Amino acid sequence: MIVKNDIPSIQSWRTIVQVLFVVLVLWIGVEFYFFVDWLEADGAGEPPVRPPGSEAFLPIASLMNLSYTLQTGSIHPVHPAGLFIFLAIMLVSWIFGKSFCSWICPFGLLSESLVQIQQSLFKRVLEIPRWLDAPLRSLKYLLLGFFVLAIIPMGVAELLDYLDSPYHAVADVKMYLFFARITPFALYVVLGLVLLSAVIPFFWCRYLCPYGALLGMTGLLSLNRISRKSESCIDCAKCAQVCPARIAVDKVSRVHSDECTTCMQCVDICPVKDTLVLENVPSRKELPNWTVAAGVVVLFLLITGLGMLSGNWQGSVSPEMYLDLYPGIDTYTHTGR
Repeated sequence: MIVKNDIPSIQSWRTIVQVLFVVLVLWIGVEFYFFVDWLEADGAGEPPVRPPGSEAFLPIASLMNLSYTLQTGSIHPVHPAGLFIFLAIMLVSWIFGKSFCSWICPFGLLSESLVQIQQSLFKRVLEIPRWLDAPLRSLKYLLLGFFVLAIIPMGVAELLDYLDSPYHAVADVKMYLFFARITPFALYVVLGLVLLSAVIPFFWCRYLCPYGALLGMTGLLSLNRISRKSESCIDCAKCAQVCPARIAVDKVSRVHSDECTTCMQCVDICPVKDTLVLENVPSRKELPNWTVAAGVVVLFLLITGLGMLSGNWQGSVSPEMYLDLYPGIDTYTHTGR
């Protein structure tokens, strides 16, 4: 038996990637703040940069844009960056499982931090009984099904009714204002979800996030998975104990779960060298642990970079158009104009 070094290097890389994406999100948020501030000042001075990356927070609109693209062969010019971000996240999930949740998503990092705080304070983590955990996990799939079944049947004319509407044009601003001018009820809901996530590990991610449900389904087709070599496994069960998705890693030969986020914590904590490994499923070849870190970042940058180079990053809604639409922002509906 070859014992590994106790220092989990891949988790250090994952933390770096998580922090870099959080910094990126904060940068986008600051830029968008100045853009909305310019709108509220009736366009006084030069218009600041509106960051296209803000469209990452419009996944439903991006799904509609994807449906439009598949039906017409063209990309709708309003908020095209959101489509490329959506495709990047889907590609990352297909190649490395539901890795977006544990490597990129800031809400995933927040959930992890809340779990760590709970462990520090109480020396243990509350776990929902498995008989209740399974039906609760179905909730996010019901939410996903609601959105998918509403969008998939839509034809081009129906999609354009939304994609060409003033509502869609300023959907990014409406999303920002939802949080900037949050109502007491919405604030209570948000705080309630944070509190539940502080008490019940990964409450939002595990039970309610429809995006996570979609990525979990995509991850079931992942080309790279964590595999276990039973001949060298010492049955210490450390991998199962550390798994945030509560997967019985010590009982399977290959992890095949819609909840696996390829966080690599199980691989890091395994005390026996080359017992838990990242494996390419088609070739059955082992991959270095750093492949996940490099792959997630490179794939995300590759697809979003493709959007930039192809001229499908900056949307067709100019700052002047935003300025014209902004006064009526509270009057637009999803289908009306």
